[in-house]
Amino acid sequence: MSIDWHMTFDTQKMLMTGANGLLGGEIKKLLPEALYTNKEDFDITNPQQMEGYLIGKDVGCILHAAAMTSPPKIDKNPAETLQTNIIGTANVALLCLKHGFKLVYMCTDYVFAGDRGNYKEEDPVFPVNKYAWSKLGGECAVRMIGKHLIIRTSFGENVFPYKKAFVDHWTSRQSVSVIARKVVKAMQVGISGTLHIGGNRRSVYEYANDLDPSKEIGKLSVRDVNFVVPADTSLGCSKYQSLIK
Repeated sequence: MSIDWHMTFDTQKMLMTGANGLLGGEIKKLLPEALYTNKEDFDITNPQQMEGYLIGKDVGCILHAAAMTSPPKIDKNPAETLQTNIIGTANVALLCLKHGFKLVYMCTDYVFAGDRGNYKEEDPVFPVNKYAWSKLGGECAVRMIGKHLIIRTSFGENVFPYKKAFVDHWTSRQSVSVIARKVVKAMQVGISGTLHIGGNRRSVYEYANDLDPSKEIGKLSVRDVNFVVPADTSLGCSKYQSLIK
């Protein structure tokens, strides 16, 4: 981890992929002057279209958040996930390498096995489902270029959208509005390398109840779903806390 990246962060020179997603909606509120793309005009599986989109635009950094993120859907459709999460991210990395952009890549806490939690940035990774493998594949592409920041995190909607929550899956998840502010701070400081962003370790059930204590949330076990959920993917976020200070 370093903060010696020589380029100053400029909001007007930031381009974001996946801008119509959950995180994109919050980033737009914080950085309204940035450039926000969608699949129709900046398809990460179409390098020629991406290159054409840049004509006449002054870009210095790409915040890459476009991805397939639903583990059950990814299990059923690995081919599209390969195209989007791995090949698409490699296309973005190649674009950044060619033009000298910094690449900020939104990754996931699921890259860890989930056997102990409180994972540090340097700890070994070992995904347990196809979603996590695809995001780790994206990490590999991002690491091939010099100026990059990999952010591993977990976030959800500002209001918990489900009737039940896992009591036996531990996480550092926070609401998307909180995570968006932390992501912006990391970019503004100019951090490079890999960084964990999140809150204190708690179960998803505790997270859901903290979002809205008045809402009745039922209890759910990871054994009750038809896809693999790692038990404890909580993140050690001390580097973020010390660097931001």
